[in-house]
Amino acid sequence: MINSRQLEIVKVNEDTSIVIEDNLAIEEPLEIRLSFIENAENTTKPISVTMSTPGNEGELAIGFLYTEAIIQSFDQVSNVEVSLENDDQVVNVFVKENVNLDLSKLDRNFYTTSSCGVCGKSSIDSIKTVMPDFGLERINLKILPSLIHSLPEKLKDHQNVFNQTGVLHASAIFNFNGDLIVLREDVGRHNALDKLIGFCVMNNKIPLSDSILLLSGRASFELIQKASMAGIKIIAAIGAPSSLAVELAIECNITLIGFLKSTKFNIYSLPNRIELNS
Repeated sequence: MINSRQLEIVKVNEDTSIVIEDNLAIEEPLEIRLSFIENAENTTKPISVTMSTPGNEGELAIGFLYTEAIIQSFDQVSNVEVSLENDDQVVNVFVKENVNLDLSKLDRNFYTTSSCGVCGKSSIDSIKTVMPDFGLERINLKILPSLIHSLPEKLKDHQNVFNQTGVLHASAIFNFNGDLIVLREDVGRHNALDKLIGFCVMNNKIPLSDSILLLSGRASFELIQKASMAGIKIIAAIGAPSSLAVELAIECNITLIGFLKSTKFNIYSLPNRIELNS
């Protein structure tokens, strides 16, 4: 899959300039469709169009549908088809005949349609009503700060397209030993996380309660929402969290770390999971 291309540019340094080849991350529209049985007839409904980086389109669609609570597991899906229509990528997710969908959620008037213009309390309450119940978590969980500190460098080592273009967001899952499990990149931070969660849904790795989610940028409300749907309990972001992201992390019992660097980080919620020296 080609997800970057070269372009001849002019690079200026003070009073001098040179012509060089630069790598650009490809950004293109991806339409997600859902096919299901309605009133004994086959129905296909466009769900969303997002600007994304080519690759892992099926994972993105499944992750999106799962984190929006439209599907509850990959067992409800009969097929995922990726195709080109008028040079645009289309993913069609076919739902099994015996699955009852809540079609009201397909209107996209939903709390995760954007990261702005939402009411904090009503949005958080809405999320809590659809969050899966994964049961009890490990109450004796303690993660060493040194393990958290090691994650950004491990992420950087595996960000292939970012290393070429310097532009892509990444989401990565690590186990509690600090081993990388899966990483996905995209021009959209929510797309990168949807791809990652989609992979886990399709490979029966949900819930991710024994994992650490690392975000290459800031921690926004919609990313915490998606992580909560996957059962993630520890999130570390290299950037800053928003106020609503912190509120949601607290409500969902998630340890949220921000401003992660090799020597320091801030804990915004549930610090008891990190083994700290008092």
